[in-house]
Amino acid sequence: MLKGIDPLLGPELLAVLRAMGHGDEIAIVDGNYPALTDAKRLVRADGHGVVPVLRAVLSVLPIDEAVPEAIFRAVNAKTPDKPDAVHSEIEAVVAELEPAHSVVPVAPAEFYARVKAAHAIIATSEPRFYANVILRKGVVGY
Repeated sequence: MLKGIDPLLGPELLAVLRAMGHGDEIAIVDGNYPALTDAKRLVRADGHGVVPVLRAVLSVLPIDEAVPEAIFRAVNAKTPDKPDAVHSEIEAVVAELEPAHSVVPVAPAEFYARVKAAHAIIATSEPRFYANVILRKGVVGY
């Protein structure tokens, strides 16, 4: 345990987040996502949902300020124009911790391609469908 570090951020996840460079993306995905198949690097967050993991990651990860869009979420393929409850929860966490950013909904094909290209995937046990989010890392100024 470390002071001031969310306990959901284990050694492996902290190492992955620290190793990411400016512009690298990390996906936090639900329990149904084929994370092992798609991941360049896979970090397991078994027993945890997407929203608490997102909150923990945003507590330490700077979000990219150099691009107009840096936080993305999946959409429900059946109702792409209507956010699911989990999407509203994701947006609420982002509004609280990264108020300068909005969450951009991304169509399934583009979202899956972006996850496959991500630096890493965090696989959660989230049971809700389409509970997936991508964060683009920024920089820490001096």
